[in-house]
Parts: sequence; structure tokens; C-alpha cells
Amino acid sequence: MAGSKEIRNKIKSVQNTRKITKAMEMVAASKMKKAQDRMRASRPYLERMFYIASHVAQANTEYKHPFLVRRERVKKVAAIVITTDKGLCGGLNTNIQRIVLNQHKAWIAEGKEVGYVALGNKGFGFLCRMGANVISSATYLGDVPRMDRLVGPLKPLFDGYIEGTIDEIYVFSTGFVNTMRQLARCNLLLPIPAEFRTPAGEVKKAEAQQGLWDYIYEPDAKMLLDGVMRRYVEAEIYQELAENMASEQSARMVAMKAASDNASKIISELQLVYNKTRQAAITQELTEIVGGAAAV
Repeated sequence: MAGSKEIRNKIKSVQNTRKITKAMEMVAASKMKKAQDRMRASRPYLERMFYIASHVAQANTEYKHPFLVRRERVKKVAAIVITTDKGLCGGLNTNIQRIVLNQHKAWIAEGKEVGYVALGNKGFGFLCRMGANVISSATYLGDVPRMDRLVGPLKPLFDGYIEGTIDEIYVFSTGFVNTMRQLARCNLLLPIPAEFRTPAGEVKKAEAQQGLWDYIYEPDAKMLLDGVMRRYVEAEIYQELAENMASEQSARMVAMKAASDNASKIISELQLVYNKTRQAAITQELTEIVGGAAAV
């Protein structure tokens, strides 16, 4: 059995660890509220943008935007992997990495070329270890999503899709369901899909039929649709990043709370062992004193 001094050192070490995890829990809780408010505020905007894009895709117009056109043969795909920059958030990044790895194997088995854009340090490191083709990356994005940090890394993907060198673009991210549950998912970004998937996995379809939607474009269809479609995909990436940041803070708060609770439990167990060890030492000293007095 360890001595009293060793047990005291262990108790002190665990207490210091508990202080750190408790502080991180409180910081994550304060950031979580702001991240959730920011994420929920942009959800209705993205959903309405999707309906507009779906209606435009089925409208009678002389110009068909490339983002709305599906390729007959898919030879090359690209994927945007959104993860966190820091760890200590439970299995949040691990779940995304598992989905990416499984989908990557499926694409390779189908004979497709795959390129990746990493948003987040953890995803970038994972893709490098996996030996994947990383086209571009953006790390240390902070606690607030900023489009000006994303335009540069994402531009090669959108330009490649318009030029025809990329046939499909997917997004791997984490959808925020509630504080205790976050859903890792893979969604099709381009071509714009016919259905909208909520963070909880619910599927919504735009209520539109072929030939029932028509628009008057001013100044012309090409100029207007180029701006609208580009803004839609940018809004989609922004929302995915906001969902991931809200999930990150929620997962970190839950993980740090569990770590603090476990530390308290370990301290209680070590305190009990320390008391037993101290009592045994006192008993042994009394026994030696009594034995010595009897011998005299």
C-alpha cells in the first residue's frame, strides 16, 4: 500500500486537475449559449434559401446554372471536412473521422478521385495521416464563423465544379440536435439536392412541381443566378460551421463536467484510502509504544 505522502500527492494532483476541468466547463458553458443562439438565428435563412434555389432549378428559364445541373457520370468528387481546432470535446471529432474514412473507402472502391478541403485543425491532421489529397485548408477559425476566412479555401472547389473538373461536392460536419446529442453527417452540397436535411436528420422537400415556377429576371438570369447560387452555397457552409461550433462547445461542456465528476469521485476514494493508511500508522505506533512499555 502506498504511503501517506504519496496518497496526499495524488489527491493534490487530482484536485488541480479538477480545477482545470471545472474552469473549462464554465468557459464552454458561457460560449455554448452564444454559439447556439448564432446557429439557431441562421437556420430559417438557410432553409428559405434552399426553397428558392429549388424553385429556380425547376423554373422555365433560358439559363441553367451549373450548380443545379447533375452530371451523368461522377468521376471526381470533393468533400469539405469540418472539425474543431481543439480537442477535449468527447467523441465529436472521432465520429466525423469515422464517417469520412468509411465514405473515402467507398469512393475509392468505386474508382472515383477524391479531394478534400479541411476546415479545422483536427480534420486537417486526420486527412494528412490518412494520406488523402488535401486541396486546401483553414485552421484556427476561432469561436465565430467568418466567411472571409472561408472564401479562399473553398474557391478552388466551386471553380472546379463550374469548369467540370469536379462532379460532386459533399460536406462532412456535425449537426446540433441538443446539448446532449450531436449528429455526425455527410450531406451533398453540389449539385444542389432536391431535399433539405435538418441537423436532426429530418428530410424536407420543396413543394414545387415542374413547370409551375417562373421568374422575371432583372437585369438577366445569368447575372442574378450566379449571385444567388453562390450566396446559397456560402450560406450552407456558414451554417454547417455554426452547427459544428455549437456542437463543439456543448460536447466540451459535457465532457469537462464528466471529467470533474470523475475527479471528485477519485478524490473521495483516495481520501478514504488515506484515512485508512493514517489510521493504520497510528495504530502501529501505539502498538510499538505499548509493546516497548511492557518490555521495560
